[in-house]
Amino acid sequence: MRSAYSVETVRAAERALMARLPEGALMQRAAAGLAAACAELLGRVYGSRVVLLVGSGDNGGDALYAGARLARRGAGVTAVLLAPERAHAGGLAALRRAGGAVAAAESAEGLIERADLVVDGIVGIGGKGGLRPEAEALAGVAGRSRAAVVAVDLPSGVEADTGEVRGAAVRADLTVTFGTYKPGLLIDPAREYAGVVRLVGIGLELPPEPELQALQHADVARLLPVPAGESDKYRRGVVGIAAGSARYPGAAVLAVSGALRGGAGAVRYVGPAGEAVIARFPETLVSDRGPAKAGRVQAWVVGPGAGDDAATVAEVLAANVPVLLDADGLRLAERDAVRGRTAPTLMTPHAGEAAALLGVRREEVEGARLAAVRELAAAYRATVLLKGSTTLVADAGGGAVRVNATGTSWLATAGSGDVLSGLGGSLLAAGLPALDAGSAAAYLHGLAGRFAANGAPVGAHDVAERIPEAWRDVRAL
Repeated sequence: MRSAYSVETVRAAERALMARLPEGALMQRAAAGLAAACAELLGRVYGSRVVLLVGSGDNGGDALYAGARLARRGAGVTAVLLAPERAHAGGLAALRRAGGAVAAAESAEGLIERADLVVDGIVGIGGKGGLRPEAEALAGVAGRSRAAVVAVDLPSGVEADTGEVRGAAVRADLTVTFGTYKPGLLIDPAREYAGVVRLVGIGLELPPEPELQALQHADVARLLPVPAGESDKYRRGVVGIAAGSARYPGAAVLAVSGALRGGAGAVRYVGPAGEAVIARFPETLVSDRGPAKAGRVQAWVVGPGAGDDAATVAEVLAANVPVLLDADGLRLAERDAVRGRTAPTLMTPHAGEAAALLGVRREEVEGARLAAVRELAAAYRATVLLKGSTTLVADAGGGAVRVNATGTSWLATAGSGDVLSGLGGSLLAAGLPALDAGSAAAYLHGLAGRFAANGAPVGAHDVAERIPEAWRDVRAL
């Protein structure tokens, strides 16, 4: 599992460690890791041309010390100081001793255009609000050049705690981050600026609960239900699907397709698309008597393609079992009905739906995804899975937010969310807590999307059919 911590937590851990180390030792650890990553990216250090963009903070010091190490290996290293009077004195002296040079910002454009590598040490993890004009101009030149761009700790101009990008920012090919991941490196829009992220350990002692967690194969494998020898379809869990309408029967079919592959022992369908569902999936238990009379279920999925059927949504929310609320169900559900539930609720909005629920513009949600998912979870007292370029899952009780590491842009296709809903609902029925069900469903769904697309357009039904392959891939470790 990858964990990300807030700036405040990281700085507290750094202070505690620096109190036990000789002066400057922590920065030297960071610089050594940064220099090694730069050398690996360059391939051949001797004779390469390296430009350091150096601000006034510790990131600038890291860049200068790393530059000194590269200069000692034969690279031609030039530091461009954006605040010469506040540049890290020790790092600057080390660079000069190693044969490195210092240049004025006015001459930086030509240097960057001829460089093999540009190191972004402009702003540290406390930076907010985008780059200042001089730094913005240099970031633009670096982005247009042929040079590889390496960011120190995180790209300058992105916000470490939130993943927000409020103005111009450096676009890196590689980000070398120290001690722990920062939330902004894992969440869009900032994630898009970070490129490949490489973590360098520097000995920080961090608290057990991070701000953000990114599950990996082994973590998801531990969550997935595996039937025991005495299991039957009812012991494995039964998931109810209340979805679809005369206008959108396909939503019901796709939700059922995801549910059948999600670990529950049986799927009950309730709604007007029963004929379409049974024609595609004859193993489905179809009822036309409404959710309350459909038979025993351990969880419900309600909302995909539901149109304006508010009565069914309300009936499902009144059930004392976990409920996954999606699509039209999000619009039709009464907030108080969701907040008043005693059984778990998992809401799965995309950015537009989340914006409508929060009463803000879609762009505000997309620009501040972490804040939006936390606010929505608190407002509805529910676990919220915010779909998008980086899917986030926030628990109703707070704690670490989960960010999904799988997926592909080809998943942005009609019906893909319906498959995810069925999959998540099935995991709820199999007994997973809402946070784990949402996290595991997003992970498997994203992995299945990758397998199905393989670099080409894909339909939602293709994604559903690859869920078993994703499941096997996760459990193969």
